[in-house]
Amino acid sequence: MVRHRRCRPLPRSDVPRPRARRASPAGRRTGACADGESPGDAATATTSEDDGDDAPSWRTLRDIGLELSGDDLACVTAAVALAQWHATHTHCPRCGAPTIVVEAGWVRRCEADGSQHFPRTDPAVIMAIVDESDPDDSRLLLARGPRWKGPHRSVLAGFVEPGESFEQAVARETFEESGVEVTDVRYLGSQPWPFPASLMIGCIARAVTTPLRAQEGEIEEIGWYSRADVRQGLADGSLALPGRLSIARALIEHWYGEPLP
Repeated sequence: MVRHRRCRPLPRSDVPRPRARRASPAGRRTGACADGESPGDAATATTSEDDGDDAPSWRTLRDIGLELSGDDLACVTAAVALAQWHATHTHCPRCGAPTIVVEAGWVRRCEADGSQHFPRTDPAVIMAIVDESDPDDSRLLLARGPRWKGPHRSVLAGFVEPGESFEQAVARETFEESGVEVTDVRYLGSQPWPFPASLMIGCIARAVTTPLRAQEGEIEEIGWYSRADVRQGLADGSLALPGRLSIARALIEHWYGEPLP
């Protein structure tokens, strides 16, 4: 696992790393995998504080992610991603014959035609869209999808389509989901997100237009939030942000300028 020492969330120093504390529910899901739904989600054994003893118990990556060191988190993330892949790629996509595990789990080989198959990673962009029309206080675009209820809000995200650059994906996904046109797309950081096999590419972009049109079936609520709106919403409970394990939270705090409670 030494070759994965660099696979830690948010490696760029200009994106603030979330402060260490117990994990809360993660940010926007790309890959449509909720806690406990996938075979690789509960992939590590830890000591349960609830048991009052040293008996090991199974916890999800979302449960323990913020309690791990950077190197341990990278190893567990890789293990979860591999478990997801092995569970869903048991047969050859060429001929349908069973595949066997080789190369210490990093390759599956078809027993019929000898073809080799490697773990897949699906790139997805996640973006902080900022309205800078007010020079005194910019606004951030936050939304809620159908899976979330109540005050939960996050930044927009979506998968990169074939033939797209990351910048093009940011512009397309933002327009599709919100009706907002953007420019000045900049990369901020990335995070492996094995639910089931995403690599989140974190970006920030400037809004050219501000009228909102929520994409039917994808976005339930959407709005522009100033820093004062965010502070007030967190204080009175009308706003809930993604958990500190996710790059979504880091993008929001990058725009805000400091860690949020």
